Amino acid sequence: MEYIMTDMTAQDRPYEASMGDYFALLKPRVMSLVIFTALVGLLVAPVPVHPFIGFVGVLCIAVGAGASGALNMWWDADIDALMKRTAKRPIPSGRVQPGEALGIGVALSGFAIILLGLATNLLAAGLLAFTIFFYAVVYSMWLKRSTPHNIVIGGAAGAFPPMIGWAVATGNVTIDSVLMFALIFMWTPPHFWALALFVKTDYGDAGVPMLTETHGRDVTRRHIIVYALLLVPVAIGLGLTSIGGPIYMVTSVVLNLWFVKGCFDIWRRDDAAADADNYAVEKQVFKISLYYLFLHFGALLVQAALRPYGYGGW
Repeated sequence: MEYIMTDMTAQDRPYEASMGDYFALLKPRVMSLVIFTALVGLLVAPVPVHPFIGFVGVLCIAVGAGASGALNMWWDADIDALMKRTAKRPIPSGRVQPGEALGIGVALSGFAIILLGLATNLLAAGLLAFTIFFYAVVYSMWLKRSTPHNIVIGGAAGAFPPMIGWAVATGNVTIDSVLMFALIFMWTPPHFWALALFVKTDYGDAGVPMLTETHGRDVTRRHIIVYALLLVPVAIGLGLTSIGGPIYMVTSVVLNLWFVKGCFDIWRRDDAAADADNYAVEKQVFKISLYYLFLHFGALLVQAALRPYGYGGW
């Protein structure tokens, strides 16, 4: 009898969130991209930064990105519960309460912005504050549920980290950092539209006006190839700046040919062909897009590392 009562008590006990649950609020996979691009923006800048200041700067950018993720999960908990891709997130799965996510998001936002301002400069802190506001308020609370171009405009939030990293080092914004921003900004729509094509029911079930739901899948395919082509001059243009060079340029040309070819293959397909091979091409292009971004910024980093030896830049 005592064993049964103990077992019943354990079952009735409310779930206590673990550190892993709270960490999941910060969207660690997104944070990895933020950390990498911010670090590249910091390291390719022409002004050397003390390693400790650089560490604090990248840490603050990462924490700010995590805070944005927590605020996004707090606001989007209702639609996350309706989508297979997001139903297991901490809030819809019941592991974290909405109020906890809100508190964590607000606290980490304040911490990251203030510390970045004190450790580096006000421009970097201001850009981080605007990024958090843009993602949590402009994108999550407004654009995501109101326009099929939510990804186009909202992509700006994910494009700021290298610009902030550059500002940490230099205290200013230049054409170099603007083009790093533009590279991510223009890359975001075809990346997410490729995803939307093969998770087609999720966004519709949640009532999110993704382009696939509002204008149809053929229109989405046309948009993917158009944005892929518009991305090319941005990527090539970045190679012509002070942080570019032959290594970056060769990498960029190869990656753009690869990516545009994949987007072209998506454009010339229809739903019947996609259904027949379970969206193999769309899934492949989505993976290619991840390599596309990481390798572009990796090439910038290699170019900067070789510059002291006379092999970087033009």
